Amino acid sequence: MDANNLLAMRKVVILQSNYIPWKGYFDLINDADVFVFYDEVQFTKNDWRNRNKIKTASGCTWLSVPVGKCIKRSIYEVLISNSEWQCKHLKSLQNAYASCSYYHRYAYLLDKIYRENEWKRLSELNQYAIRAISEALEIKTIFATSDKVDCKGDKNEKLVAIIQSVGGDSYLTGPAAKAYLDEEVFRSNGIELIWKDYSGYPEYKQKYPPFNHLVTVLDLIFNEGPNAAEYIWKWRTKRI
Repeated sequence: MDANNLLAMRKVVILQSNYIPWKGYFDLINDADVFVFYDEVQFTKNDWRNRNKIKTASGCTWLSVPVGKCIKRSIYEVLISNSEWQCKHLKSLQNAYASCSYYHRYAYLLDKIYRENEWKRLSELNQYAIRAISEALEIKTIFATSDKVDCKGDKNEKLVAIIQSVGGDSYLTGPAAKAYLDEEVFRSNGIELIWKDYSGYPEYKQKYPPFNHLVTVLDLIFNEGPNAAEYIWKWRTKRI
């Protein structure tokens, strides 16, 4: 498919909400015309749904939201066990990044996520934080949720129903989805599949070497501030 047709498409991304995700998550959001939170699927514990990494002087450290031990529930059904974690995560982020060049300019994000709300549900926390961070990155993508879509059939048919519900004609997804997506189902419904390539991200001035791409996007924002987009998606246009 040529570039002009690709630009004319209404590109849709459908993804589970993650906790203060890495930069690749926001790369996908920026690529989409519509980004749909799909939190009606099975919750997976010890995954990105309720935890992420930050860089500290002693190495990478996990921040995990307490969600109990039950795994037989959807993401939107996951209740957060207590509110003490909010103060702990806030202090951990402050300790790790307060000396970064752009911390004070973007510290309001921590206030919005950890001080201004007391979270009861994981899905609400994740979606709120992702929207707030997207706004800080000046991403203009439309957000939607899948909860009002009548999704029936197998995994592929449910995704097609969500895409059609928001007027999409192309579906952008990560390479891991190749293991379970049936391309013919999408093709027969007039939906183009586009595979996201996460390779080639440039390194930035990250504290506490060695450099690690797989940390929360807050690491990039506090270190590079208004230049963060250069290290998420803008770098590609400069290499063409």
